[in-house]
Amino acid sequence: QVQLVESGGGLVQAGGSLRLSCAASGLTFSSYAMGWFRQASGKEREFLATISWSGGSTYYADSVKGRFTISRDNAKNTVFLQMNSLKPEDTAVYFCAAALSSRVVLSIRNYRYWGQGTQVTVSS
Repeated sequence: QVQLVESGGGLVQAGGSLRLSCAASGLTFSSYAMGWFRQASGKEREFLATISWSGGSTYYADSVKGRFTISRDNAKNTVFLQMNSLKPEDTAVYFCAAALSSRVVLSIRNYRYWGQGTQVTVSS
């Protein structure tokens, strides 16, 4: 059974930082591209960042480019999202997801497995 478990969310002031983690089990982690998404209340789920299976390629949404960094540790079956310079509009539930691909994956439709999400709240 595949499980993706996010952690690291919480309440932070604007301008602060958080580091999200996503621990994967039940799959050959190094065979999957990984992605981070978020969903604010009343809005659609939004793509944020993706990383290739090797970690050699990454891609970011314009809304987070330069502020967020995706990385992975294949030895620990974990993907991370370092979030800096947080803004109140970054408030959302953050999800990690896995896509069976060696390359970065941008389309939400290509992600097969999803975590349950972790809440991030940024106060002004």
